[in-house]
Amino acid sequence: DKGFIRPSFLTMGSSSPICQKKDGSFRVSIDYRELNKLTVKNRYSPPRIDDLFDQLQGSSVYSKIDLRSGYHQLRVREEDVPTTAFRTRHGHYEF
Repeated sequence: DKGFIRPSFLTMGSSSPICQKKDGSFRVSIDYRELNKLTVKNRYSPPRIDDLFDQLQGSSVYSKIDLRSGYHQLRVREEDVPTTAFRTRHGHYEF
């Protein structure tokens, strides 16, 4: 409905079992383990939380960001979209 997923013309893709959540609703769980094996790992180490708090010392203005659905917030480069392909019993799709 939100346009995140589109039909894919690839015949291969990750499996996507449907899992039932504790509240009774369902979610698609895409198995990207094989793709992750081919992914170039980040060479960036995230900062330590203690260091971040030290940097905020003395600040008077703060903001926050909600990353609850952060995985839907980053655009995938068009040339990388085929790597997101997954298959269901209804067809093949990609992000």
